[in-house]
Amino acid sequence: MSDIFAIEACGSLSNLLDKRSRFAPSTHALLAVCPLLWLLAPVSSRDPAPRWRATGVLREPPRQALVLPVRDVRVLYALKPRHYRSFAAGRVPQAHEYFMPMDALVAEGSADDPAICALLGRASAAANFLDAM
Repeated sequence: MSDIFAIEACGSLSNLLDKRSRFAPSTHALLAVCPLLWLLAPVSSRDPAPRWRATGVLREPPRQALVLPVRDVRVLYALKPRHYRSFAAGRVPQAHEYFMPMDALVAEGSADDPAICALLGRASAAANFLDAM
């Protein structure tokens, strides 16, 4: 099983609505498909390690695509500031949705911003429990 935390950059409100519909809860199973070529490719231009190794799921190089059932999905939508303000003023997010202005997400030092850390902390499955054991 896998858990997914997706970050979606939205360039318009219609783009946001389209992306929200893709992540809407459903009654059918969701599968994450990782194609073989994607798994064998490097993590990044600065890290030549193959992605399959970075997953921590596989013990040896894959010979076919990896298909995993998804247990939990959380989505952070990054919006242009004007879209964020208008959307936040009159909408109620679903339980798996988190929103922030794009500027805050890409700002220098954003990984250390206490407000962003608090938002992401609430997106953790561990946040649903009184005490993480």
